[in-house]
Amino acid sequence: MCRHLGYLGPERTLHSLVYDGEHSLETQAYAPRMTQGNLLNADGFGVGWYQGGAGSRAPVRFRRAQPLWTDQSFREVAGSVRASCAVAAIRSATAGFPVDESCAQPFRAGTWLFSHNGRIEDYGGVEAKLRELAGDIAEIPDARAPVDSAPLFALAVRHWRDGLPLGDGLAAAVAAVTALAPGRYNLLASDGTSLAATTWGDSLFVREEGDAVQVASEPLDDAPGWRHVPDRSLVTAAPGAGVRIDSL
Repeated sequence: MCRHLGYLGPERTLHSLVYDGEHSLETQAYAPRMTQGNLLNADGFGVGWYQGGAGSRAPVRFRRAQPLWTDQSFREVAGSVRASCAVAAIRSATAGFPVDESCAQPFRAGTWLFSHNGRIEDYGGVEAKLRELAGDIAEIPDARAPVDSAPLFALAVRHWRDGLPLGDGLAAAVAAVTALAPGRYNLLASDGTSLAATTWGDSLFVREEGDAVQVASEPLDDAPGWRHVPDRSLVTAAPGAGVRIDSL
């Protein structure tokens, strides 16, 4: 159910991030290998990156409510855009939610990008409580998207604004939602200088190669170096600090 990836390292093109590899994100849109409960991830896609290098203030996004493999214009543009930090996602819409660009991730608020791979079970029964926990979302347009990922995003943003580090904010959001409802809560986020991700009910892999780190729902190729992240874990990656995996 959905797939996503994050990258941190030397500048490379968005095309190489999204389309390279025999199991690229584009391939995962129509032939995922490890997804649960769906055959396609064809209900939209998005890419967010930090123009001007890591640490630049506001990320740029490109989102569409169509299958990734059908957008030839993005394929062409992606070859001309370079980034040292990026988050990309493809979507399989949960029944009951619209196929709309506003639901395509990554979501954005300030310097943060966010993606949710999974679903909240019995969302209607816990939506009000989640939105109450998230607080004021007036300055977070993406938190109003008509999808269950939106209040999770709002909750993470609240924790980040309260001063929690990137990974701790994701962990706090997972702790809050799992206390209310079962589900799959693989979250991924970036602030332009670091990456953080959680595993809760779905697959996640990490690959370190030189100064570069990739975090992805599935390995993008069959090359060695991809490490499976245990379920119910928090992954954090930052320059000079490498990759750290802790239990949730």
